[in-house]
Amino acid sequence: MSGLTLKQFQEQVSELLLRHRSLLDVLSKSQQSSASVNRSVIKSVTECGCITLQANKQPYPDDLSLEEAKALIQTHINGELCENCVDAITVQLGKHLFYLSSLCNLLNLDLDEIIDKESKKCSTLGLFNLS
Repeated sequence: MSGLTLKQFQEQVSELLLRHRSLLDVLSKSQQSSASVNRSVIKSVTECGCITLQANKQPYPDDLSLEEAKALIQTHINGELCENCVDAITVQLGKHLFYLSSLCNLLNLDLDEIIDKESKKCSTLGLFNLS
């Protein structure tokens, strides 16, 4: 992030957030931005075609080691995002981060601390953190 910390980004968002200062507004904009991220990814498949999906049931044999399972489980994605789709998805993810930061600001939460706690939880719980 070019030296920009999450804390600085969260402060920047706080200064810019004028129109949607209501918690309800921010919640609805966050939901809308999440849907826009999903729509951008979907358009990469349905309109651009730079990626395709081939989804099927994932094999989960009981006798696999973790490393074997990681190698066996697929993303269902074929191809790579083109430059236009990368740009479109990046824009939508940026907007989503903006509203996530806004939500944190309104609730007096520190995004850095949230990420730090989640990272520690992932490190501590390891595979048991999988959902």
